[in-house]
Amino acid sequence: MHRFAVRVYFEDTDLSGMVYHANYLRWFERARSDILRLLGIGQRAAYEAGEGVYAVADLAIRYLAPARLDDAVLIESRVEEIRAASCRMRQRALRGETLLSEARLRIGFVGPDGRPRRQPDAWRQAFAAVAAAPTGAPIQEGNP
Repeated sequence: MHRFAVRVYFEDTDLSGMVYHANYLRWFERARSDILRLLGIGQRAAYEAGEGVYAVADLAIRYLAPARLDDAVLIESRVEEIRAASCRMRQRALRGETLLSEARLRIGFVGPDGRPRRQPDAWRQAFAAVAAAPTGAPIQEGNP
């Protein structure tokens, strides 16, 4: 599991004072980017070398409770399945013990032409190590 802390700022909220729904997606994306960085996966270098990048291929999200201005929110991310060209993940946004939002997604590795491609072996191995870690054991605490 990876944990990534965020704080709700005024810009994150809508007219009602609740976090705008798309901002949960931004927070989930930041947490996934932090996982890659912590695992030593250089997406930018891979892109610049013409190898490819990760892209969200499938996403289902549920909103359960609102986050509000100045809330401390923790994004938890788990790798659930690793395949040759993709990974399945589950992400949750929590305020203390309260589950605010939950997403299940599949990220795929795609080449410069936008077509699926096998992930680099070292990257798959890094994701496999995370998936095999005991439940609740953090990769490392992310920090924005």
